[in-house]
Amino acid sequence: MPEIFPIKLRINRIHKHTPHVWSFFMTAQEAPRPSFIAGQVALLEIGEYDHCYIAFASSPDEAEYEFLIKRNDSVNGTKILFEPGRPDYVILKEIVGTGFPVENYQGHDLVFVAMGTGLAPLRSVLRYIFRKRADYGQLVVLYGARTIDDFCFEDEMEAEWRAYGVELRQVISRPDEREWSGPTGYVQGLLDHVVPYLKQPVALVCGSPEMIEQTRARLLELGFTPDKILTNY
Repeated sequence: MPEIFPIKLRINRIHKHTPHVWSFFMTAQEAPRPSFIAGQVALLEIGEYDHCYIAFASSPDEAEYEFLIKRNDSVNGTKILFEPGRPDYVILKEIVGTGFPVENYQGHDLVFVAMGTGLAPLRSVLRYIFRKRADYGQLVVLYGARTIDDFCFEDEMEAEWRAYGVELRQVISRPDEREWSGPTGYVQGLLDHVVPYLKQPVALVCGSPEMIEQTRARLLELGFTPDKILTNY
């Protein structure tokens, strides 16, 4: 395969989920357009910074690349994307990680376990399999955030996800004085209420290293074998 990187990506538009978490929609300016596996991660050069690892939030078969990015002033590159003088282009230097090869698990129930912007690569998988929905069993998304205001893609969850039969369970770890009728705590705490009712479940997990390890440990206790616990690295 010929070497196609680096590739220039144009920022076409932005959707603001929260004050500090936005979706950036981009298209490749050179051919061939790089392909990826749902759940993989892009190594982006943003301005003078070249070490930003950002997961694809879009499906591999969508026309635009979508990246869910959280502003973090201590992480090279992300800060300037949120400022008025943001660049029109970024450079895609490489696509890394294993992604989630869900084609190997047709017929299984899938449990998506995400924390914060870790939802992005799992959303990439969801949007990919919606087009072949009949090939999979139940789809359960367990999504944790710090507060109510930190949830992303809520309109899409209510409309599109529901239409495809996704069971969504959300949890917040830092409840405040506002009304919240859902559970509180950490997302891995929801597993006990879901896993026992699934047949041949496979778990797709994305979040902080600590969250991933805690989730993996609990899934093993619940009877998962290691090959049925997937991460994108």
